[in-house]
Amino acid sequence: MNTLADEEQTVPQTRLLSLKQIISAGLFLLGAVLLAMNVPSIEIAWVTALLLLTIYLFAFEVVGVDVAAIMIMVLLGLTSLAAPLMGLSAGLVDTQHLFDGFSSNAVISIIAVMIIGAGLDRTGIMSQVAAFILKIGGKTEGRIIPIISSTVAIISSFMQNVGAAALFLPVVSRISARADLPMSRLLMPMGFCAILGGTVTMVGSSPLILLNDLIKTSNSALPEEMQMEAWGLFSVTPIGLLLVATGVIYFVLAGRFVLPATKSESSTTAAGAMQYFRDLYGVSFSLFELVVPDGSELVGKELDDIETLYKVRVIANKRPGGESQVGPGTLARDTAIENGMVLGVIAESRNIDHFVDTFGLRKRNELRTFTESLAATKAGIAEVLIPPGSKLIGKSARDVWMRKVYGIAMIALHRNGETMREGDDIRSIPFVAGDTLVVHTTWEALARLEKDRNFVVVTTEYPREELRPHKVGWAALFFSIALFMVLFTDIRLSVALLTGAMGMILSGVLSIEEAYEAVSWKTVFLLASLIPLGLAVESTGTAKWIAEQTLSVVGQQPIWVIQSAVAILATFFTLVMSNVGATVLLVPLAVNIAIGAGADPAIFALTVAIATSNSFLIPTHQVNALIMGPAGYRVPDFMRAGGIMTVLFLVVMMVAMNLFL
Repeated sequence: MNTLADEEQTVPQTRLLSLKQIISAGLFLLGAVLLAMNVPSIEIAWVTALLLLTIYLFAFEVVGVDVAAIMIMVLLGLTSLAAPLMGLSAGLVDTQHLFDGFSSNAVISIIAVMIIGAGLDRTGIMSQVAAFILKIGGKTEGRIIPIISSTVAIISSFMQNVGAAALFLPVVSRISARADLPMSRLLMPMGFCAILGGTVTMVGSSPLILLNDLIKTSNSALPEEMQMEAWGLFSVTPIGLLLVATGVIYFVLAGRFVLPATKSESSTTAAGAMQYFRDLYGVSFSLFELVVPDGSELVGKELDDIETLYKVRVIANKRPGGESQVGPGTLARDTAIENGMVLGVIAESRNIDHFVDTFGLRKRNELRTFTESLAATKAGIAEVLIPPGSKLIGKSARDVWMRKVYGIAMIALHRNGETMREGDDIRSIPFVAGDTLVVHTTWEALARLEKDRNFVVVTTEYPREELRPHKVGWAALFFSIALFMVLFTDIRLSVALLTGAMGMILSGVLSIEEAYEAVSWKTVFLLASLIPLGLAVESTGTAKWIAEQTLSVVGQQPIWVIQSAVAILATFFTLVMSNVGATVLLVPLAVNIAIGAGADPAIFALTVAIATSNSFLIPTHQVNALIMGPAGYRVPDFMRAGGIMTVLFLVVMMVAMNLFL
C-alpha cells in the first residue's frame, strides 16, 4: 500500500516525465525544421541531428553521460558503414581518427594532473592546505567557499584550469570530511572558479594563449591601417577578476538554492559512524578541544587521576611549543597535565561541561590544534573484538597499557548485551572472549591491529591511507618541474604534466597501481569520446554554417548587439566542441564581422577567446567532467547552477569589456 510519502514522491516524477516529453518533442521538431531548411550539404544535416541527440542524452540522462558520449562516438564511426544509405560519400569522421581523443593533449593532460594531485595528497601536503583553509574559514560553507574558490581561481590564472582543479580536489575532499559538509556543496564553486580564473591572464586558458597567434594570422590578410596589436599578459586581468568575483559572490549568495547535496559523492564524514554507535551501544560521545590555563587545579594531575572520575577520555595532547601527541607510544595513563597544555577529549556533553567547570578549563568552539591529527580522515571511533585465543583474555586495559602500546583509547566495553562506559572504570575490567571494545584510534593504528591476532577489527570501512611525508621533497620537486615546463617552455602541456606524473611514480611517491586508481576513467572516456563529435562539427562545415546563420540575423544591429551575438555563439560552440576549436573557428569570422560593422576587430577576437570559457551549462568542459564523479553531480545539477552562471558571465563580460577596453 502506498504511503503519503510515496504519493508525494510520485507527483514530481510524473511532471518531470511530461516535461521531458514536451522538451524532447520540441528538440526533434527543431531538428526536423533544421534538416528541412536549405542546408549546404547532407553532411551538415546529419551532424546537426547528432548534435541534437547529444544534447538530449546529456540533458535528460537517458544513460550515463560517459555512456552517451561513447555511443555518439560509435555512431560517428558507423556512418562510414552506412554512408550510402545516409546519402553520404564517406563517413562523418574518418575511422582512422575516431579514437584520436584518447591520445589527445587534453585527455592525457587530465590523466597526468590526476596522478600529480594524488601524489601531492599522498605526501600530506594537501592535508596541511586543508587544515590551513579550515583554520581561516572555520567550518561554515559561507566562509569556506570564497577561500577555496578564490585560491583556485588565482592558481588557475597561471596554469591550466583543469590542473588547478585537480590539484585542489583532494583538499576539498578533506575539508568536506572535517567540516562535515557535502563535497557537492564545495566542488562546483571550486570548479566554476577554476574556469573563471583562466580569464585573468593571457596564459590562463588555451584560447587566450592561442589568441595572439590567431591575430597575427588575421593581420596577414588585413591592410596596414587595420592591423591589430597583440594583447599583453595582463590586458584581460580587470575583466577576469570581475568574472571571478561574480562567481564567488554568486555561490555565496545563491549557493544554498542552486547547489545540490548529493548522496553519491565520495566524501567521508564521521556523522554516519557516530549515529551507528549511538544507535547500537547508546554512546553519545563528541570530540572537544580544551586548553589548560595557568594555575588550574588540573596541572600536575595524571590522566589516570581524572579520566574515570570525571568520565572523560583524553585521546590527544599538545604541550606548549611541542608537537601533537596521538596514537601508540605517545599517551599513557601516567601522562601529567601541564600549564598551557591543549587536550583532545572524548566525552558526553554533560560530562565535559562538568569537567571544564571543575578545573576552570577553556573549551574551544571547534578543533584548532588537532584539526589535522584528529580529522575524520585520520582518526575516529571503531569497534574491536577480543577473539578466543587472544593473549589479552584475563588482562585489563590497564594491565597492557592499551592506549600507549596499541594506540586505542577505550571509551566503552560491550559484554553480554550490556554496554559499560568510562565511568564504570572499564579499563580495570579483565577481558573475556567476545568482548567488543568501542575505541577511539587513528586509522593507521587500526590498520596495524588488523594484523594483530589479539584483536578482530570489526570496523572495516575506514580510510586506509598510507601517507608518505618522507617523499614530500620528491613530490614538490617533480610538481615544480612540471609547473616550470608548463609556464616557461613551449613543450606540449601533456608532455610537461606527464613528466611530473612519471617522476612521482619513479621516485616512489605513488606506486603504479595507486596512479591507476587516481585516474577517473569516467572523465577520460567522457572527454575522449566527445572529441570526434567536435571534429565532425568542424570538418563538415557545420560550425561555420551555424556561425554564419546566426551572425546574418544580427548583422545590421548596434555594435554591442553584434558583439553579444558573437559571445553567445562562442558560448554555444564551447559546449559542443573544444574551446580551442571554437576559438580557431570563430576568431576569423568575428574579425570580419567587426570590420564590416566598423568595430575594433581585436576586441571582437578577444570576445571570442574569453567567451569560450563560459562553459558551465553541461559537463563537457574538462573541469566540470573532472568534478562530476567525485561530487556525484548529475547533468540537471549543472544546468540549474550553470544556467544562471552562464547568463551572469555574458552580462559581466560585456559590461567589463566596454568599461576597461
